[in-house]
Amino acid sequence: MAPERFFLQLDPPLEAMRDWPHVVIVGGGFAGLKACNALAGKPVRVTLIDKRNFNLFQPLLYQVASGLVSEADVASPLRQMVGEAANIQILLGEVVDIDTEAREVVFNDHRYAYDHLILASGSGSTYFGHEEWRPLAPPMKILEHADEIRRRLLMALEEAEQTLDPQRRRFLQSVVVVGAGPAGCELAGSLIELMHRAVDRDFKQLERAQCRVILLDAVDRVLPAMAANLSKDAADYLERAGVELRLNTMVASIEPGRVILKRPSNAAAGEADAGADGIGELEAATICWTAGVRASRLGRLLAERTGAPVDRGGRLQVEADFSLPGHPEIRAVGDLCHYAHTNDGTVLPGMAGPAVQMGAWVARDILAGLEGRRSDPFRWFDLGSMAVIGPWYAVADLRGLHVSGLAGWVLWALAHLAFIPDTENRIALFSKWMWQIATRQRTALLITGRPDQHIGVDVGLERAVPPDRVTQSPGALPSEPLNRLISTPRITAM
Repeated sequence: MAPERFFLQLDPPLEAMRDWPHVVIVGGGFAGLKACNALAGKPVRVTLIDKRNFNLFQPLLYQVASGLVSEADVASPLRQMVGEAANIQILLGEVVDIDTEAREVVFNDHRYAYDHLILASGSGSTYFGHEEWRPLAPPMKILEHADEIRRRLLMALEEAEQTLDPQRRRFLQSVVVVGAGPAGCELAGSLIELMHRAVDRDFKQLERAQCRVILLDAVDRVLPAMAANLSKDAADYLERAGVELRLNTMVASIEPGRVILKRPSNAAAGEADAGADGIGELEAATICWTAGVRASRLGRLLAERTGAPVDRGGRLQVEADFSLPGHPEIRAVGDLCHYAHTNDGTVLPGMAGPAVQMGAWVARDILAGLEGRRSDPFRWFDLGSMAVIGPWYAVADLRGLHVSGLAGWVLWALAHLAFIPDTENRIALFSKWMWQIATRQRTALLITGRPDQHIGVDVGLERAVPPDRVTQSPGALPSEPLNRLISTPRITAM
């Protein structure tokens, strides 16, 4: 019997596992994966539940969107990464409810018991109450988002190649990126470089001067979380590369091919785009959104179930050991937690570094508790922050050490390669980066998928339907999603 199947059997294949504590981890991102690694081979039964069967390295999604790398270069199957450990079970599904009294999670129409629960379900994108903007301006949180951005931009360039109207050609060669944080700056810098190279080498009718990428945000400088000198270095590089910066400017509305602008309430007169009352607009065939982040909906769900406080972003405010108040068996880590138990009271940022450290510490703390020991308090080691702006150019703030340019890019590359959990992906990414830098050729400029594929992405388990229940047209795949709760049979996970 395959070891990864034993949790759904009435009798575990190894008698010694029958009485082992059961740790359920929800989410296979940075924090969840690190917790699995720390618990692998230990005397606990671990079940990792994720609605995707792979770990996604989100910091490099912009490179998928701009054709630098392919999807497989930034994603690795969870079963290959941690599923080979005898005590780790991986299940595909989306947790839709948590019964904190019975200590059970609900997913795929099952109720699944736990002794310890680690919630590492991450975050998504928010449009600040304007969800109607999502179809018009794809975010950049999952692979389908990056695919859609690349598809829209390449399709616009293909249409521009055949367009006789110069005004429409200019529209098709224009991109607006909303959000001037690391993701927005990286995306804007990569897209302008892609457009310039594509126009110079691949498109015969287009002009480089007509390529526009506009970076838009309400803040007064790009990369506002970094030091001012690094922000200036990044802004100067982006402008030299051809990116137009529209700062101190907010989005009032998004329409097909158009972004309506407004001045922030604290902006000085004349700082917003033109218009009699300070309101203007931008026209672009491709609009991207990197401006807002919200915690997983499990944060609000747990707040309702336990009374745990949440912050404005929906993150659970946790105790010093990442547990929920009154529920020491439930831990929230990564982007889902609001952790302010630092020396200066600063809330830990939603980045890969803190998430990895959280996941490892919580796993060790659970093991220590099972052994009757107390763990040392959690101490976050700040590795700093960085952003790559273009080929051979990045800015890095390493605990007060400010580096930009080529040296910053080398540090950025080494840090990202170190954080990538899969060795094969490290090798593939390094080779593709070197090839792209040497040749300026991008290896993943394929137009694939369907229009608006980023909307309503179906994730989780699909259940095969017996032939007598199939209602689809002949040749259709007989399956139905298990994303709605129908019944909740109990799984004891013995």
